[in-house]
Amino acid sequence: MMHKQAADIPHFDVLIIGAGLSGIGTACHIANTSPQKSITLLERRERLGGTWDLFKYPGIRSDSDMLTFGYNFRPWNKLHTLADGPAIKQYISDTADEFGVTEKIQFGVKTLSANWDSQSKCWTVTTLHEASGEKREYTCGFFISCTGYYDQDVGYRPAFPNESSFKGEQVHPQHWPKNFDYKDKNVVIIGSGATAVTLMPAMAEDAKHVTMLQRSPSYIVSVPSIDKMTGRLERFLPKSWAYKFARKRNLTMQRIIYLACRRWPNFMRKYLISHVQKRVGPNVDMRHFTPKYLPWDERLCSVPDADLFNAINDGKASIETGEIARFTENGILMKSGKTLPADVIITATGLNLLTLGGTAVSIDNTPCSFSEKMTYKSVLIEDMPNMAWIFGYVNASWTLKADISATYLCRLFNYMEDNEFDVVIPEDHDNCALDDGVMDSLQAGYVQRGKHQLPRQGRKYPWKVTMHYGKDRKMLLDDPIEDAALHFSNKETYVDSVDNVGNTVPSHHNLTKEA
Repeated sequence: MMHKQAADIPHFDVLIIGAGLSGIGTACHIANTSPQKSITLLERRERLGGTWDLFKYPGIRSDSDMLTFGYNFRPWNKLHTLADGPAIKQYISDTADEFGVTEKIQFGVKTLSANWDSQSKCWTVTTLHEASGEKREYTCGFFISCTGYYDQDVGYRPAFPNESSFKGEQVHPQHWPKNFDYKDKNVVIIGSGATAVTLMPAMAEDAKHVTMLQRSPSYIVSVPSIDKMTGRLERFLPKSWAYKFARKRNLTMQRIIYLACRRWPNFMRKYLISHVQKRVGPNVDMRHFTPKYLPWDERLCSVPDADLFNAINDGKASIETGEIARFTENGILMKSGKTLPADVIITATGLNLLTLGGTAVSIDNTPCSFSEKMTYKSVLIEDMPNMAWIFGYVNASWTLKADISATYLCRLFNYMEDNEFDVVIPEDHDNCALDDGVMDSLQAGYVQRGKHQLPRQGRKYPWKVTMHYGKDRKMLLDDPIEDAALHFSNKETYVDSVDNVGNTVPSHHNLTKEA
C-alpha cells in the first residue's frame, strides 16, 4: 500500500526509466503517436545519453553502422559509418528536443523499486534524488525499463596477481579520468573486445607505444569510415531516398553475414581471418587474430578504415596473446616469461550485467524475480501487469529492435484505449519456459557471468527470442494485438481475489473481460 495520499504523488500514464538511446526513442514514439498520454523519464545521470554520456575513453564510438543504429523515425543522415560518442550523444539530444521529450526528463533520479498495486491498478515507483538525498515517489499506469543491461556504476574488474606492486597508473575505461595524460607513455590495454580494439589505435596516436594484451583473440573486421556509395547516390537521388536505400542495404548485409556465420562457420572463420591477413601483412603472427571460438559466438569487432591494423603496421602498437603471471613495478610479467613494460595499464576487461538498472520489482509488495520470467514478444514481461522492457539486438544494431518494440507498445496502447482496457498481463498457458536465457547464445564473458540476471527464453512463439529483424517486424508491427497469451481488463472487470489469510492477490486468472 502507498504510504502517502495519492494526491501527493505525481502520476503519469507512462513512466520510463532511462534517458539513453532506448528511453529517448521510446518516449519519442509514444509522444508522437499518443500525444494525449502523460510521460516522464527518470534518469539517474545529470544528462541524457546513457552509454554515450557515461563513456569518455579515447576513440569511443559505435560498433554498429549508423544507418541502422539511428532511429527509424529520424534517420542518421551523415556519411560516417561508425560515429564517435559525442556525435551520437548530440544526435540523441537533438532527437529529444525535436520531439519535445527533453522537458519530460527528471535528472539525477535513481530508481529504487517499483510495486504494482492491484487495487489502484498502477505502479508506485520509489526513487532517490541523489544530489539531495530525498526519496520521491511516482505512480504510473505503464512502467517501461529502458536501462540497458549493464551496471553503469562499476565495470568488471578481475583481480590480478601482485597488482599493488605496479607503480604506474591503472584505469578502467568505464571510469576514464578527465584530461588523463598518457602522452609518450607505454600503455598496456588488457582486453580484446570492442573497447580494447577502439582504445588501441586511438591511444597509439599520442602514446609512446600501446600493447593490447589479450587472453584470446576476437574476430576483427575493417569497415570504411565513410559510406562513399551513399555519397554517390546523393548526387542522383533525393537525400532521404539515398539514406533509405543505404539503410535497407546495410540491414540485408548484416543479416547475410550473421546467417552465413551460423550456417557455414568454418568457411566464414577462414574468410574473416584471411581478411585480417591481407591488412596486417606477412610479418604479423596470425595467432593474435585467430579466435578459438566460431564467428558470432561473440560479437564481431568493427574498426574503421583498418585503423587498428594500421597502428600495428606503423609500429605504434602491438598485440600480445597469453596469460598474465603477475604485475611488476614497471609492467606485466607473462606466464611465457615475457615482460611488457607499462607506465599505464588499461583494464578493458568488460562489464557487469544489471537488469532494470537494479530496480527491485514487486506485485502487491511481493518481490518478483525478473530472471524467472519470460518475455512476451521480447517486450512485455510474463505475469507482470502493464510492464515492458526495451532490449535491443546483440547480433545487429541495438536500435533496430528498440524502434519496433516501441512501435508495438504504441499499437498496444492504442488498442487498450480503443477497447477501454486499463491492464494487460502476458500469461504462459503452455509451459513454454526453458532454462536458457535471452542472451545465452553469446559466449562473451560478461554474458556468461551475468546471464542468471536475465529473463528466460521460451521454446516457441510468442516467448521465443528470435534476434531476427524480419521475423520481429512481422510479429511486432503486423500481427494482431489480440492474443490468447494476453489478458486484458478494465477497472470494472479487474477483480482482486483474497487468499486464506486475508492478503490481496492480483487476479491474473480472474479477468472476466478478455481480448
